[in-house]
Amino acid sequence: MPDRQPALDVEIVVPVYNEARVLQESVWRLHRYLTEHVTVAWRITIVDNASTDTTFEIARSLEQTLPDVAAVHLDRKGRGHALKTAWGVSPARVVAYLDVDLSTDLAGLSPLLAPLLSGHSDVAIGTRLSRGSRVIRGTKREFISRSYNGIVRAVLSASFTDAQCGFKAITKQAADRLLPLVRDDKWFFDTELLVLAERSGLRIHEVPVDWQDDPDSRVDIVQTAKDDLRGIARLFADLSRHRLPVEAVAEELGRRPLAPAVRPSFRSQVIRFCAVGGASTILYALLYFVLRPLFGGQAANFLALLLTTIGNTWANRWFTFGVTGRLGVVRHHLQGLVVFGIAWGITSGSLLTLHTAEPQASPLTEILVLTAANLVATVVRFVLLRGWVFRSRRIAPESSEQRPAPTTSPNPMELTK
Repeated sequence: MPDRQPALDVEIVVPVYNEARVLQESVWRLHRYLTEHVTVAWRITIVDNASTDTTFEIARSLEQTLPDVAAVHLDRKGRGHALKTAWGVSPARVVAYLDVDLSTDLAGLSPLLAPLLSGHSDVAIGTRLSRGSRVIRGTKREFISRSYNGIVRAVLSASFTDAQCGFKAITKQAADRLLPLVRDDKWFFDTELLVLAERSGLRIHEVPVDWQDDPDSRVDIVQTAKDDLRGIARLFADLSRHRLPVEAVAEELGRRPLAPAVRPSFRSQVIRFCAVGGASTILYALLYFVLRPLFGGQAANFLALLLTTIGNTWANRWFTFGVTGRLGVVRHHLQGLVVFGIAWGITSGSLLTLHTAEPQASPLTEILVLTAANLVATVVRFVLLRGWVFRSRRIAPESSEQRPAPTTSPNPMELTK
């Protein structure tokens, strides 16, 4: 890697592979925007990932033509590999990257960098999935993106909205600690880095962006999807088995979880539980209506009940009982399924008992028995959720001797270009 200026605030990495067609124009646009709108010391680094066309020759020409532009050649492909390499040796206080096609409007760059330079946040990402975002792309890519991010949130308990937008920044301090923990060198790199950052207690700032799909994208969607799903499974296993030292990272970087919120009152919990139950019933009916033509009655009933139960547990966890954060979320969902099984057993058992006692029971009698059983099952579910799944635990307050000394952040206005 070439020598860099010692006083550098921001280094923006542009990973490229066979991008000779767009590289020059994109770097000129980026350079012009940074010159006109970013006042702190910055640098653009083009990282060529083993291109087989003239990409690196163009990158070298840009390095010689434009000030504050560097070109680096790597012998191995992979966006994650490019970012690990460039970010790892950067002297900048903040390191960032963006896709060479500039699908993301550069107007989002200053809002992306500002919270990191000020010390307010540790990671900043562009998001295409918030209400303030304006996105132009096909239905297929929109569906894939939302499905993928939904899986990331459900399986890895992530709270950020868009894992794969090619528009991210991170403080060098956080990058130095997290990059050695990130195993993926390809497209899953982004997701893995963000999940580890969030699990380490780091603050992630999201910037709604304007984004337009590149019709000439060379990403193999099918292979990338397979790799990402494998990455999710691997990361879930590593986190579940405590193989990653995220608590140690939180200690080193001085981040602490927010103080637990006050739990709602008993009366409020009952009202919220009923509201969630009503919404779950409507959701179940809609899912059953959609799934029945595809899978048949029994399978549709099972899938609708399963999905509704997962959503019901999530809503009761957050809305009814005021449990926030990622701690225990997998256990809560497993316990929620157990509670569902008990409630289902009460209703099914009541119907079985009725048919045993009165084989020719009328439909009205069945409805009356099921109504009574459902009332009992609802009460049992509430009691179990409140007293077992989401029961409160007293945590001893941290003594002043245990608390780490406060850290100070550099003034973001001390360094200007």
